[in-house]
Amino acid sequence: MKIPHSRIKSFLFTFVLLINSAFVCFGNDYTQTDSSKTKTISFKIKLKSNNKVTIKPAPLKFNKHFAYSFTLDDGYRSAYLTAFPLLNGGKISSPDKNEWKIDQGGDGTISKGLFYSDGFGNKIPFKLALAVNGGAIRDLPANRGHLSWSEIKEMYNAGWDILNHGFHHATKHGTNYLTEVTENTTSIKQNLDFTMSHFVVPGGEGDEKYYLEYEKEALNNGHFSVASYYGVGPVFNADSKVNLDKMITARTFVQSSKDTTSFKTMDRYLKTIDSIVKQPNTVWFNEFTHGTGNTNLWNLSMRFPDFKYYMTTLANKYGAKGNDSIWMAPWQEVYEYIWLRDRIKVDYKQNNKEIEVKIELPEIPETFRNKDISLAIDTSSKFEIESNKDLKIKDDGKTTHKQILIQLK
Repeated sequence: MKIPHSRIKSFLFTFVLLINSAFVCFGNDYTQTDSSKTKTISFKIKLKSNNKVTIKPAPLKFNKHFAYSFTLDDGYRSAYLTAFPLLNGGKISSPDKNEWKIDQGGDGTISKGLFYSDGFGNKIPFKLALAVNGGAIRDLPANRGHLSWSEIKEMYNAGWDILNHGFHHATKHGTNYLTEVTENTTSIKQNLDFTMSHFVVPGGEGDEKYYLEYEKEALNNGHFSVASYYGVGPVFNADSKVNLDKMITARTFVQSSKDTTSFKTMDRYLKTIDSIVKQPNTVWFNEFTHGTGNTNLWNLSMRFPDFKYYMTTLANKYGAKGNDSIWMAPWQEVYEYIWLRDRIKVDYKQNNKEIEVKIELPEIPETFRNKDISLAIDTSSKFEIESNKDLKIKDDGKTTHKQILIQLK
């Protein structure tokens, strides 16, 4: 995805303005669901003392302070060679020149993975999203620049999200925007057996405001949100309801500079994250880049040393090795959590040491991958959960007694 330098500067300027104004609720225009298709689940909480308890949906999954979503545009193979093993754990590729004579490998080391915890004693690896073009996915040659079907499937199965980026990454005059959107959806469904539900506008030379055509066709053809040149975000106040209906968001990019002797550029991006995290609000922040190999691909990417430093710093500061405040999850996963969070109705009644909890659920779209509900429980008492076998529930009632996780089928 090639973007003019003037456009990048515009992104960065807009981003600085958004940091100061991001903590705003974006209205209440929500998609309505059929009330006849709602259902109710229930369970009981057994307290060790009869202190008064409050229960409400957690702003973010696992009751985290901030969600950070990161997307790799264009489906370049460096995602599989370097980013995936670094985050998930495994052998990072050694330097590897692709068909374009560009080194999209890494440093050849073994990574133990980068993690945050779920608050229940389990470590979860950092996960990203891939914005892919079905027309570029292939198995040959061996040194191809783009991902293969099997590589994408492996990352998808590990929890990475796959986003629609157009079938051919077409932007120039004469592009059939409807076909670009729908053919890519069909291609991924046929080859990987799932339906994409979020769209990322391809960048490049095109007719004036061509991105508006992509936005329209994506939202009219089954996609819940579009990442584009301009829009809301990229920082959202997750303490309040978020207007997700036909959401169009602004992209900001993390990119390496010409400086290869230090990590000063990455430190500036990390400082921005620090300023966002220090806000009292619970927040969701979303960013992008392209390649993550040793070469700054198209000068719109992160060189692997920068990417490794950036992600490792995030993990050490906000992950399981740090204050464990981050929910490092891709765009679709966070979107789906907030969508469900804002539509459930939680009711509970306390009778001394027993609390009966009822949750009314909306009809959940078929394309959703994630259907988990985190409840924040405020109590000084230890507790246990009593429920039927059909309901999968985790709790920290014997330790920090602050959250309950309900995993819907």
